[in-house]
Amino acid sequence: MTQWAVVIPAEQYETERLYHHDEVTVESPAGAELPADGDEALIVVAGEHPLVIGLGRIVAPAPATAPAATAAPAAGGRTVVVAYTRRAFDAPVPAPRLALGHQVQPLDPATYRDLAARLGVPADRRTWLVSVDLPIEAESPAEAVRQFWSYVRQLGPRELPTFVWPSGNELAMQAFVLGEEANQDPEEDEDDD
Repeated sequence: MTQWAVVIPAEQYETERLYHHDEVTVESPAGAELPADGDEALIVVAGEHPLVIGLGRIVAPAPATAPAATAAPAAGGRTVVVAYTRRAFDAPVPAPRLALGHQVQPLDPATYRDLAARLGVPADRRTWLVSVDLPIEAESPAEAVRQFWSYVRQLGPRELPTFVWPSGNELAMQAFVLGEEANQDPEEDEDDD
């Protein structure tokens, strides 16, 4: 089994943080060495300061798993699909010594083990309550629901605050916008001015 770095651009990282995906897809350039089904991968955000944001396993690409929005591979290239096994979007690991040349490149086992270990053990899963509350004027409950889903689709996580709290602890409610905690208290905003 070989270990790989699968590199995504910063813009794709922002989408990965906002929506839950089971897989991430990249294009491998023509002539590049390709991973095999089952190989391990670090998922890395490209940039001046690379960040490891997850671990995964290479899965054989198939039409059912490739996102519709993914462009066709460059001439001679191949789509590489990685199924997430661990996500670290909220606490990415800096990888300043990781030399990135291609979107898909082999890693030496020691580098892979070091960076994978720095991701740590995932936190225990727990039940969270998530809510979006919108005041909607409508002629009927059904119309209000239709308008609600239209607003959710139009505004999405970039504009619409979402409230989240651990089940059984409503006092711990936090608002999130763009995957980050966001202050929604207008009185605190006035105090800052």
